[in-house]
Amino acid sequence: MITGRQVRAARALLNWKQEMLAEKALVALTALKRLESERGLSVHENTHDQVRRTLEAAGVLFIDSDRGRGVMLLNEGLPGRLQSAVRAGV
Repeated sequence: MITGRQVRAARALLNWKQEMLAEKALVALTALKRLESERGLSVHENTHDQVRRTLEAAGVLFIDSDRGRGVMLLNEGLPGRLQSAVRAGV
C-alpha cells in the first residue's frame, strides 16, 4: 500500500497541488489530506486505490523494496506499451 510520503513525493514530481490530485482521482480533498497526513489517519482502501491509479496513469512508479520506499517519474518519452510494461514490473 502506498504511503502518504509517497503520495506527497509523487505530487511534487508532477508539480500538482492537493486540489488537483483530489479532482483527478475523484476523491474528497479531506480524504487526500488524511492520506497524506504524517499521523497515519485512516483512509478507505478505495481512496488509496484511486489516488495510486491516478498517479500511475500520470507516469509515477511506486517503489517498495527491502531497501525502502519511494517514487519515480517514468520517462515521458517512453512509448505507451513500454510504460505499461515498466509499471507492471515486466
